[in-house]
Amino acid sequence: MAEPRLDSVTCVSPAGFHRMAYWEWGDPDNPRVVVCVHGLTRNGRDFDHLARRLASRYRVVCPDVVGRGQSDWLLNPMHYTIAQYASDMVTLLARLRPGTLSWVGTSMGGLIGLALAGTLAMARQAHALQTHAGLPPAQELHFEHLVLNDVGPTLGRAALARISERVGVPQVFDTFEQAVEATKETCATFGPHTEAQWRELTEHGYMQLGGHWVRRYDLKIALALAAQASPEAFEAGEQLLWAAYTGLNCPVLVLRGAESDLLSAETVEAMRRCHPRTETVSFPGVGHAPTLMSAEQIDPVARFLQA
Repeated sequence: MAEPRLDSVTCVSPAGFHRMAYWEWGDPDNPRVVVCVHGLTRNGRDFDHLARRLASRYRVVCPDVVGRGQSDWLLNPMHYTIAQYASDMVTLLARLRPGTLSWVGTSMGGLIGLALAGTLAMARQAHALQTHAGLPPAQELHFEHLVLNDVGPTLGRAALARISERVGVPQVFDTFEQAVEATKETCATFGPHTEAQWRELTEHGYMQLGGHWVRRYDLKIALALAAQASPEAFEAGEQLLWAAYTGLNCPVLVLRGAESDLLSAETVEAMRRCHPRTETVSFPGVGHAPTLMSAEQIDPVARFLQA
């Protein structure tokens, strides 16, 4: 079975430099790039099944967002923000230099994609001004396709509260089997999975440290979440996300767990109304969020990207 290559890129935050790791599949010289970005407490290995499916046609890059997986932890945990993550992705894209770029974002990864879309839109405006002024044209980068996996501009506040409550809670287990059982409980909203799939999710979500199995991310991520939990911050963020979504100039595929409490059916319908190039797929028996490990969930993504 094919395995990914592990590489990293050096990024910067207000506190200094940090290393962001990424997993890469397919031909490294392929200009057609698909970037897949995970949810809040997960990492780039969540996309192994999707990446194997796409690797013959694309260069697939799956970063471990800073504070997760193989990436560094930030010196100041208050910098665990969407703005910092989007900045890191700009650095990654400068390394990759894609000819065409598509984005697949699960939950937090989708929010990063929307934030990055806004950044790329401003870059296009600067590109137009530069060309108008007679300066040498810069490379213009934009999304060819955007896949939002169980996330949108409006998020269920009860779901956010539920997720936030668990982020900073340490989980330490003596055996891998105990970690598997914990994964089944904490990730029950992912929907039905085989025993092998639960073990794979656990293997990527936990690591051995000092003879114990612990979560593979910085628990201090919870501090930044708490600092951003005010109603004012929530409303401001939602307005920015809707502005970014409305300004998209690419086709969008919205995946939703039919039982999701983070992305409502009403929000999905609003997304369809404000962006006519939005397609939607709903997965029965799944909450937040589809793991893209089964053919049923991978097929719509592959078809959309290859259309």
